[in-house]
Amino acid sequence: MDAMPLGSELQDDVASRLQDMVLETSDAEEFFQELATFSASLLSPPESKVHCNVTVVRRKKPVTVACSSPRAREMDELQYAFGDGPCLTAMRTGTTTYVPDVSKERRWPQYIRAVAQKGIQSILGVPLRLEGDSTAALNIYSSRPHGISGEDIARAELFGEQSAKTLRLELRLTRLQEAKDNLEAAMKSRTAIDIAVGVIMAQNRCSQDAAITILRKASSSRNMKLHNVAAAVIESVSPHTPLRTFFDE
Repeated sequence: MDAMPLGSELQDDVASRLQDMVLETSDAEEFFQELATFSASLLSPPESKVHCNVTVVRRKKPVTVACSSPRAREMDELQYAFGDGPCLTAMRTGTTTYVPDVSKERRWPQYIRAVAQKGIQSILGVPLRLEGDSTAALNIYSSRPHGISGEDIARAELFGEQSAKTLRLELRLTRLQEAKDNLEAAMKSRTAIDIAVGVIMAQNRCSQDAAITILRKASSSRNMKLHNVAAAVIESVSPHTPLRTFFDE
């Protein structure tokens, strides 16, 4: 018996659940983990459980960012070690790649032998189409030959399309958060330096330029970042005063 068909009503439920994941998870890592777990529960046929994970390319190297089980991660790590396999092929070509029975598969012989020894009998790699040069894939492993039917593949591809849309949104939000964090850090650094310059001007009765020179010399002689020296100056005169910026809530 195949997994439950992904009808229009279920599609709406899945889309709603994926949107909830974006809203409810605190960061990209938690989102990926929820996605892998949800994938496994949704795509598993009634009589058997499949293992799912999500692979993305980071710094030109594939990385498993989340998995539904330790076994799924182990299968991906084997694939990375051999440098090729169905899931990496799916990412590289942008097409779904299926191994219905590892005992009859002739591609990637070393990898196939390794996963067969681990009890995996069928594998499916579904590409997740992201933006620009970013690539990802949903990887599905079954311990049964032909454990992923044609209907299951169609469901996985449809689910992959929905997941990719949500994933693109999550990655955009992550980039925006990172940009905000970087700007906040830069503003705090600038604030600390400005305050430290004021402290030095008051202590040494000197000009702003002279105070900046003193701060830079201290940074150089102590081999410390300018921001850290500034923070130390502030700490020396007001140890319990936190820095605040526009971003502080």
